[in-house]
Amino acid sequence: MVQLDRVVEHASRYLRVAEIEDYPGAHNGLQVGNGGSVSRVLAAVDSGLPTLRQAAACGTGSLLVVHHGLFWSGVEMVTGVWQEKLEVMRRADLAVYSVHLPLDAHEVVGNNVLLARALGLRGLKPFLGFGRVGTFSGSRADLVRAAKAATNRAPLVCAAGPAKPRRVGVATGGSGDKVEEAAAAGVDTFVVGEGPQWSWVRAEELGINVIYAGHYATETFGVKALAAHLAKKFRLPWEFIDHPIPL
Repeated sequence: MVQLDRVVEHASRYLRVAEIEDYPGAHNGLQVGNGGSVSRVLAAVDSGLPTLRQAAACGTGSLLVVHHGLFWSGVEMVTGVWQEKLEVMRRADLAVYSVHLPLDAHEVVGNNVLLARALGLRGLKPFLGFGRVGTFSGSRADLVRAAKAATNRAPLVCAAGPAKPRRVGVATGGSGDKVEEAAAAGVDTFVVGEGPQWSWVRAEELGINVIYAGHYATETFGVKALAAHLAKKFRLPWEFIDHPIPL
């Protein structure tokens, strides 16, 4: 067992939580405390009720690290699903630590850098804020296969750019609405989680490839890497709770 405060303090310092501005409802850091001790680290993309139930089933005293935390829309009434969530966490002595944009941005355990490396991109540099851009030596079909292997799902592909991509930008999650910015930054292929319908149309007009690899699927990398880091640091077991969403 390790003190919860020690784990939280290290995680927030390591991720530079205080330095990175996020959406007002993100509330990066410890969102729900427990009795004060951690027996294992769990990782998940989301903090919905099914995920919380799975986390509770792993045993008492766990710390659940998530990318999408509990609070986004301001004050919630503690009834219905919200009441059930709190009861599940209380009974399992489950603590929840959420980290959103700081996890997208991190240069070691971040979603963007890890996906870019999994795709085989080289010479990585910052791109569109927290994304990464690099070069690719294979064909578009090779890149699509790499995306499928990395995310364990077949991506949607707008093949409006070159068959042999050279400059590839990566922006995980819901970054498909940045297709114009990506093209202006000089990429010929844009790998995203998901995007609005018009992003496909605009990509065709701009003549760039867009690979929609899945919002959930592109954001599994960071929580896994962070959980593994914390587990090694504090000599705790860790586990990934997979509750995939096909978007």
